[in-house]
Amino acid sequence: MTLSPDEIIMITIWGVPINATLLFTWIVMAVLTGTSMLITRNLRPDVPPNRWRTALEVVVQGIQNQIAEIAQGPSRHLLSFVGTLFLFVAGSNLLLVIPGFRPPTSSLSTTTALALSVLVAVPLFGISRRGVGGYLQNYLRPSPVMLPFNIIAEASRGISLAIRLYGNIMSGAVIAAILLSVAPFFFPVVMDFLGLLTGMIQAYIFAILATVYISSATAPQTLSSPQKDAQ
Repeated sequence: MTLSPDEIIMITIWGVPINATLLFTWIVMAVLTGTSMLITRNLRPDVPPNRWRTALEVVVQGIQNQIAEIAQGPSRHLLSFVGTLFLFVAGSNLLLVIPGFRPPTSSLSTTTALALSVLVAVPLFGISRRGVGGYLQNYLRPSPVMLPFNIIAEASRGISLAIRLYGNIMSGAVIAAILLSVAPFFFPVVMDFLGLLTGMIQAYIFAILATVYISSATAPQTLSSPQKDAQ
C-alpha cells in the first residue's frame, strides 16, 4: 500500500519525474484560480451578483469573521494569507471525491511547506505591524533568560502544524484502505463522506492555528505598572 503520493511518479517532463504530490498540487491551484477568475470576471457594482458570486462572498465573509473574532483587532491584513491556506487545504481534501485523486496534503513535504509558510509569515506580519524591535521583544519575555526557550517554542509550532495535518490526513487514508479491503462495496461512500468532513475540519483547524500564531505576534504588548497592578 502506497502511503505517500511522493512515491507515485505520474509523468516525466524533459527527464524530470513529476510525482503525484506536485501534479495534484498544480491541479488544486488551477481549480482554485480558475474558479475564482470565473466567478469574479464580472465583479462590478453595476452587475447584479449571481449564485456563485454570492456563495463566494459567503465563504470570504465567513473566513473574515472567524479571523476577526480570533485576532480581536484589525484583521483585514490576515484575510489573504489565512484564507489562501484554508482554501488550499479544503480544496485538496474536497477533490478527494474524484477517483484517482490523491490529496497533496497527505504528503509530509506539502504539510511541511504549509507549516514553514506560517513560520515565515509570523515574523513578517509581526515586524510589519510592530517594527523589528517591538517584535523581537516577544522573545525576551518575561525575561531575557527565556530567549532560547522562546525560539525553540516558535520552531516547535511549525513542526506541530506539519505533523498534525499530515497525521490526520494519513490516518484517514490508512483507515479507508483497511476498510476497503474488508468490504469494498459498502465502505467507499461512508469513507468519502468521512474524508470530506475530516478534511474540512483539518482545514479549519490549520487556518485557526495560523491566525492565532500570527495574531500573537502582531498584537500590541501592554506593560503593566505596579500602580496599575495595585489598582
